[in-house]
Amino acid sequence: MASHDTGINIFKGTCNQLLAAASGSLFAISDGMSYAWTAPAVPYLISEHSHIKTTKYNAEWLETILMLGALCGLPLTIYLVDKIGRRNSLLVASSVNASAWITIALGTNMTQLLVARFFSGMASDMAFVAAPMYIAEIADQKIRGFLSGIIYLMMLTGCVIVYSVGPFLPFYVSPAIGAVVSSLEVVIFGFLPETPYYLLYKHNPEAALKSLQYFRCNGDIEKEIEEISKAVERQRSERGRIQDLFLVKSNRRAITTMTVLNGGQHFCAISVIVMNLHLILKAAGSIYIDSSITAILFSVIMLVAATIACLIVDKYGRKVLLVMSAIFSGMCLLAIAIYFNLQKNGVDVRKASWIPIVAVMVYAAAFKLGLGIVPIVVTSEIFPAKIKAVGMTTADAMYVGWSAVVLQIYQWMDRTYGLHVPFYFFAGCCFSVMLFTIFYIPETKGKTLEEIQTMLKEEQPLLQHTS
Repeated sequence: MASHDTGINIFKGTCNQLLAAASGSLFAISDGMSYAWTAPAVPYLISEHSHIKTTKYNAEWLETILMLGALCGLPLTIYLVDKIGRRNSLLVASSVNASAWITIALGTNMTQLLVARFFSGMASDMAFVAAPMYIAEIADQKIRGFLSGIIYLMMLTGCVIVYSVGPFLPFYVSPAIGAVVSSLEVVIFGFLPETPYYLLYKHNPEAALKSLQYFRCNGDIEKEIEEISKAVERQRSERGRIQDLFLVKSNRRAITTMTVLNGGQHFCAISVIVMNLHLILKAAGSIYIDSSITAILFSVIMLVAATIACLIVDKYGRKVLLVMSAIFSGMCLLAIAIYFNLQKNGVDVRKASWIPIVAVMVYAAAFKLGLGIVPIVVTSEIFPAKIKAVGMTTADAMYVGWSAVVLQIYQWMDRTYGLHVPFYFFAGCCFSVMLFTIFYIPETKGKTLEEIQTMLKEEQPLLQHTS
């Protein structure tokens, strides 16, 4: 079992899996850049120095249009990941993302930027469905959590790049970097094989065997390919309709889990903070450190914390990381809410303006140690092969949909009541996610994909399965 492997031993014989996971996740650097791009870009675009004249209201649509593009891309995503495969879907998504970044770099008006962001959202949706599927289907169970978490590490690297480059260099530099990164994935990942699960599902056993041989430098290949074949055949006999997500008990448990986890990430404020960090810190009026420097530190801390989470998620499990992350994230958001509440009521908080900075930094670490990593790991694990494309795309749709909803809630609460109200709300959501995790979410650490499906179908409460 994975839990018995320690240190570097768990990576023995997995070099090709690491290469595939890393190269197949390069798109996430570009996506992380796209996700965080509005934080430094919007202040520039609405300034008098902007080469594209716009209003704050119109610039805010650069956030929302990214999510709308992702939602509109859902039908295409469902079709392509099963029609052309996980690998080819990633290559298509990276190509589209590269084109979108080039358009932004050369754009001369808001329409061009909005169209590019829309297609970038479509590409990101496809990639964030295809990549976890690809990784889960090639990974040894002992490092599946780590490999799945690489996507978030790449995404956070993108955030670091944007926060470090955006405020200080010309407008076109960030898009140029994004285009180069997306193009690199097309070049490197194009040489790697499709997953054995998908190849068997498409009745190509010879290619599946070669794929598994590539990803297993040692071990009993014949035994594993037989196990995968049996799992695929069993799951092929099951009906893979969209309604089965809600009619089949195990799928219903899976989609409920992902609805709360994917929604919970946004209701715990990550999208709001990442996309509006510069404006939030400016509103806090800190006299201790510039908001641009704080944003860089924020993104670096997220990256470090996410790296640690990837290394320990297969050792300590998914649930304990989620619970601890939700608790500490909630406490940080509560501190920020209280600060803005006092500020709104006329209290002189200048000497305490370090509080939101420290709270944001601790939040960055706390969130990425659990809430920011575990959901994508669990998403790749809990849907059966027959319904995986639909299930993961639906889960991704919820992630995108909740993001758009939360951004609107935040903007409305901020305009109507002040900044303290949305942060009180987000803190309460963190504690709600904590309770849901404790009493409902299954522990998938160290289990094969087949064992997870068996566990989800059992009648016993999921709380018992925390080994």
